[in-house]
Amino acid sequence: MNIKQYLDATYLKTAAQAGVSENENLKIVKTCIQEAIDQEFKLIMIRPEMVTFAKEMITKTKSKVDIGTVIDFPLGNSNIDKKLIEAKKAIEDGANDLDFVCNYEAFKNGEIALVKNEILSCTRFGIENNKVVKWIIEVAALQPSQIIQLTALIKNVVIANFKENTFANIYIKSSTGFYKTENNLPNGATIPTIKMMIENGFPLSIKASGGIKSYDEAIQMIQLGVKRIGTSAAKEIANHQVGENDY
Repeated sequence: MNIKQYLDATYLKTAAQAGVSENENLKIVKTCIQEAIDQEFKLIMIRPEMVTFAKEMITKTKSKVDIGTVIDFPLGNSNIDKKLIEAKKAIEDGANDLDFVCNYEAFKNGEIALVKNEILSCTRFGIENNKVVKWIIEVAALQPSQIIQLTALIKNVVIANFKENTFANIYIKSSTGFYKTENNLPNGATIPTIKMMIENGFPLSIKASGGIKSYDEAIQMIQLGVKRIGTSAAKEIANHQVGENDY
């Protein structure tokens, strides 16, 4: 198994979140992009403002690493127009994958029509532009029944509105990695949540993200059926080590 082709090497912190200067944060981003190039990971996942920088590095080295970015991150509570504006800019800058944060709070509040419209509009925009679309549902903010319901909702919107040959480019993703939980509970992918997503999201693929730090954990997720893994420990996972970062 080439585990590197499952790994979306990820760095999504702002300088303030990382507790460093803007220049120092750019150096971290540069290091992460270079690692993704050197290790031949599937993708480098970075913030929107870093996409152009990544595109230049990857083009210069003639690397095949894809570029992913997050849209309406990390809360997902902007309106559709704002999501689409961000997505359009990301595509113009060179992004291959668009990881949208679903408006999970609207879903929890029963605003189902709003969420359906968001899923339809943004997915259509991504697919029409030949991009991979992922929907982050933020599992740590949801009850198990809500994880099942929101996963199924996304699947059903896609099945009802898109051709089967596009399904491989539409994912449901577990977490932003930035959600604050009580009592230090996991805020990312866990085996129970991923099982629920896989069972209720098929035929769409699942991306496990948040908290996966070791090779064994990554293999376990792949054996469950996930197709992509978002992690800040991609290099460590690829080298059978354990990462120390919090995503």
